[in-house]
Formats: sequence, C-alpha cells, structure tokens
Amino acid sequence: MQPTATVLVYSDDSNTREQVRMATGRRPAPDVPLVEFVECATPAAVVRELDKGGIDVCVLDGEAVPMGGMGLCRQIKDEVFDAPPVLLLIGRPQDAWLATWSRAEAAVTLPVEPVEFAAALASLLRQKKLQSA
Repeated sequence: MQPTATVLVYSDDSNTREQVRMATGRRPAPDVPLVEFVECATPAAVVRELDKGGIDVCVLDGEAVPMGGMGLCRQIKDEVFDAPPVLLLIGRPQDAWLATWSRAEAAVTLPVEPVEFAAALASLLRQKKLQSA
C-alpha cells in the first residue's frame, strides 16, 4: 500500500476547492505521497478536522468569507499544537506580506495555476516528511 498525505482544503467556494484538487491530481510530484483531501467550507469545520489530527498540510483560501484563510492561518498557528504547514491562496501578489503576517509557510495567487500550486504543495509535503523522519 502506498503512503498517503492528508491535505485539508478550506474555502467557502466549491470552485476554489475543485481548482486545488485538479491542480494536485493524485499527487503533486513523483517523490511525494498520494494525496487525500479533506474539504472544509467553514472555519469551524477546519478547527474540528485539526482537532482530530492527521492533517499533513492545510491549503487555506485567503479570499474566503466570512473568515479569510489569513486570519484562520494565524489562529491555527496560535492555537493548534504542532500545527501543519499552511499553503495560502492569495488574491494578488501584493498580499504576500499578509501571508507572512499570518505565518503561512507558502503562498500562491488565485486563480490556482496548476504548476505553481503543485510545486508549492509538493515542497510543503517534502518538508513535512523530513520533519517526521
């Protein structure tokens, strides 16, 4: 059985969640595990899933409403012990400083560009694997 990584995707927009799934495919790079998705449309659902454990990487939509992924990321980093790395989806490149403020490990712009997104996600999965080893 091949190892899998669990990626939590938060967005109130089902199209954004679909863009993330499509850009990732079965795995974002040949040297990382297959990906399973946990999709959340509300901040409360994200917190519930993180409390359960087993999330390897979070992908948070910075443009989500009523709570954007940047604020949610900062909350996760403050409140969740050993929080998983976060890849933030931001509305424009100029918002990169806000991604830094939120303590996200990586950020890419919306709409999701498949090659850029897959590379960023694969990088976070590699880092997670090294930390676990």
